[in-house]
Amino acid sequence: MEFKHKSVLLEETIESLDIKPDGIYVDGTLGGAGHAFEVCKRLSNKGRFIGIDQDVDAIAAASKRLEVYKDKVRIDIVKSNYHEIADVLANLGVDKVDGILLDIGVSSYQLDNAERGFTYKVDAPLDMRMDKSNPVTAKDIINGYSEMELFRVIRDYGEDKFAKNIAKHIVMARNKKEIETTGELIDAIRAAIPAKIQATGGHPAKKTFQAIRIELNKELEVLEDSIDTMIDLLNDNGRLSIITFHSLEDRIVKNKFRENENPCTCPKNFPVCVCGKKTKGKVATRKPIIPSDEEIDENKRSKSSKLRAFQRIV
Repeated sequence: MEFKHKSVLLEETIESLDIKPDGIYVDGTLGGAGHAFEVCKRLSNKGRFIGIDQDVDAIAAASKRLEVYKDKVRIDIVKSNYHEIADVLANLGVDKVDGILLDIGVSSYQLDNAERGFTYKVDAPLDMRMDKSNPVTAKDIINGYSEMELFRVIRDYGEDKFAKNIAKHIVMARNKKEIETTGELIDAIRAAIPAKIQATGGHPAKKTFQAIRIELNKELEVLEDSIDTMIDLLNDNGRLSIITFHSLEDRIVKNKFRENENPCTCPKNFPVCVCGKKTKGKVATRKPIIPSDEEIDENKRSKSSKLRAFQRIV
């Protein structure tokens, strides 16, 4: 299957990076290179682009797409997780960069390729790994977590009000037979949700699938643990631009950006700061940038996307 992914908020993201032609830019979630293509287009022969992705299919597709720029711009593509960005840059001999981009979430390719096990629209093996070298799959979580652990994951990451009942029905189903496919998991979820809710509330498995995917790939932990590091890696006036698709992700980005803009922990009634924590820059987007109605009409998956940017000031 060809790797296809329609990049959301493309023009807005490129604008938020405020690209310098001679600069160094990193895409930490390279995917099909939709954003990367536009970044490279704006770089001179003194510019440099570094792409990071943990999905070998994405790396193959992106490498092919960016070939057109290989004689113009220095391009390095690395199989890794953006959580390791500091090590990736150090190995490439890069100290600081002028911009970093993250497009959090699952690509259209991963969703549409049934064998990857991300989709609830086709019966397929329970996988959901963004990095196929990961020995743990969604099947291991569904069959190995306790009922309480499943409840926590579905409640916290899926924000599903039927989380307790869904966890209960998953355990009931796996006690009869190991749950091996997305279809078997969907059957257990359907049994836990009232029919009238299923008739009007969208696909009943959507929130649970999202929750299991986030848990398996440690998406929220990786995001929260990486933002401070990425800001530290920026040159003066460098930008960090992050696109999220989930309220929990957006909350992490918003709070982390705010903390880096105003890290002072002194009580508000102190006349002067004594904690010694200095600002690292400013939030460049006071409100999140959201897709236009036209973009949503063209790409339904862009509907929940939000873009926030941070500008480093040394």
